[in-house]
Amino acid sequence: MKSLPVPGDQSIWSVGDLAVRFGLETHVLRHWEAVGLLSPARDGAGRRRYGSDDAFRVATIIRSKAAGMSLEQIRVMLDGGAYDRHVILEEHIADLGRRMTDMERSREMTRHALECRAHDITSCPSFRAHVQDIVDARAGHRQRLAEPLRRAR
Repeated sequence: MKSLPVPGDQSIWSVGDLAVRFGLETHVLRHWEAVGLLSPARDGAGRRRYGSDDAFRVATIIRSKAAGMSLEQIRVMLDGGAYDRHVILEEHIADLGRRMTDMERSREMTRHALECRAHDITSCPSFRAHVQDIVDARAGHRQRLAEPLRRAR
């Protein structure tokens, strides 16, 4: 399927064309429409027609999901009039900061494991220092650390 040219050198895509462009299944785009993330135009036969603005919304959704945002958070972010928009975005920024810190710690731990000569890495005192905070953590901190594991199941 080819994109249809329109005035102003923009393209219009069918749901199938747009799905292929972004490596998605068509039902994903339909779901995003159902939850209010997309609102494509319709042609005379009622078929969805996506323009460049829709393509940028899809790209925003993909990037935001990759960063850990829920569809609800993304919907609020895309809705400039949402009353709680700034609160939700500030919470997400704080969550990204925590995750980035955790990832940096994981990278340091992994680097040490790569270079460590210990047969059993968990017996290496230097390696243990990378996870000592978890061993010593209070209950609330342990719950925060365990949360990503529960979500992954």
